[in-house]
Amino acid sequence: MEFTELADYPVPAGTLTEWMPSVGPHAATPVLAGWQPDERPTSYVHEAHLRTSLASPRRGRESWLGAAFEILGPLDKPAFRSAVLAWVDRHESMRSHAAIDEESGGLSRVTAAEGAIDIWQVEQERCEQSSEVFEHLHYLFDEYTSPLAWPAYAFVTLEPLTPADDGRVTVFFAADHSIIDGLSTVLVAHEITALYAEAKDNTPAQLFEAGSYLDFGVSERRIHAELEHTHEAVVTWRKFLNDGNGSFPAFPLDIGEPNDLSAAQSGLSAWVLDADRADAFSVACRKTGNSFFSGLLGAMAVASAELSGNTEFRTITPVHTRDQPHWVSSLGWFVGLCPLAFDIDGLDSFGAVVAKATEQVAATKPIARVPLDRVFAALGASAKPRFVVSFMDVRFAPMAENWHDWNARALRSKQYDHDVYLWINRTPRGLNIAARYPNTETATSNVHQYVGAVRRILDEVVDTGTAIMTYRAGHASTAETATTEPVATNQ
Repeated sequence: MEFTELADYPVPAGTLTEWMPSVGPHAATPVLAGWQPDERPTSYVHEAHLRTSLASPRRGRESWLGAAFEILGPLDKPAFRSAVLAWVDRHESMRSHAAIDEESGGLSRVTAAEGAIDIWQVEQERCEQSSEVFEHLHYLFDEYTSPLAWPAYAFVTLEPLTPADDGRVTVFFAADHSIIDGLSTVLVAHEITALYAEAKDNTPAQLFEAGSYLDFGVSERRIHAELEHTHEAVVTWRKFLNDGNGSFPAFPLDIGEPNDLSAAQSGLSAWVLDADRADAFSVACRKTGNSFFSGLLGAMAVASAELSGNTEFRTITPVHTRDQPHWVSSLGWFVGLCPLAFDIDGLDSFGAVVAKATEQVAATKPIARVPLDRVFAALGASAKPRFVVSFMDVRFAPMAENWHDWNARALRSKQYDHDVYLWINRTPRGLNIAARYPNTETATSNVHQYVGAVRRILDEVVDTGTAIMTYRAGHASTAETATTEPVATNQ
């Protein structure tokens, strides 16, 4: 599944209906409305996100993730309403709201029981132009998915203007990052589609049981309540930060000077390997005794060395923390961060480079279980990610084989930071690389150049089983392969 901004999704014209959760809006007190005090704390990353949002001028705007997908029309609105209500009852995090008192700084939570949620069904006028639909969706999701208010999520359905449009209905969903992660967005299309079919045709949804993200927060707090300075995670992160002069690593190439951060970032999405070639790359990695992910890291390290002359590859990567079976189908922010740094100077084969990546992943991946905000508290330090590489293999996610037919895509809000994020997803269709980066000529040129170099190396490994090491420490490549032409995308 591709991961792009809403602007890159083919939004048709049509009629919009908003499906907004509600809990007793006219009740005199929260308890009468259906809310009950809940002593369970948030996860560490949820709390950090709330505090950051309170301190930000944007107040939590444009921090959402989401999904878009199609279902067969015509839309059965009572059945869709039932599907959304069943989905809300299924995931307790969608019936709960955590807040921080701005005066005391105290954290509190209220939660509604199953069955306490209602849905406001808001019918909009026909949009004759797709641009009208896009603008409405963007405004709705940017304004109504703040972590500082409930609900921090919304559904929208888009019915085509005429039956000639084949009757397909597009479903859009967005939620603040505090209550969903990348894998959560992948699960939404399957769950809503299954629950809709159950409500409409009595087809059993057959969804796996989902644990509560609220209970995960309790477990996480209990496990990491005490964190000594000698803990492996603290020691590893301290060294990693010290090696970077107190900062997280930056993108290997220049991305220009920071602007006033009022300009939204640019992005790209490219299918770099089809399914068969992704399998071939996996086989090449396994022949060296290493994983697909290590192979990707190796390719990125080689590209970095070729283009920058720096043979040390440094980044941070998200690692899921769904360490129990009942979290697999849960919605929440189940993500830790893992520091990665390895030097490929003197390595004369791609296999040796990939082995070096594997060694680093094996050494640092376990510490991602420890929330970084808890580590920072122990260190008395903080840092902001500047170059992040995320990898997900979602080929075996529920109904992944249907994503292409559903026109399904994971979505993200606009961002305004001076950083570079790469999302690499292996899907039934193949391997997709998506990126966001500052809206500057330098960043655009160099990110495209870097992704192009990574793709060339992947192709070389697929075609030959290895890659020729052409870099020299301290010397950026001037080879013709290091093109600055934009990467061909599927936007």
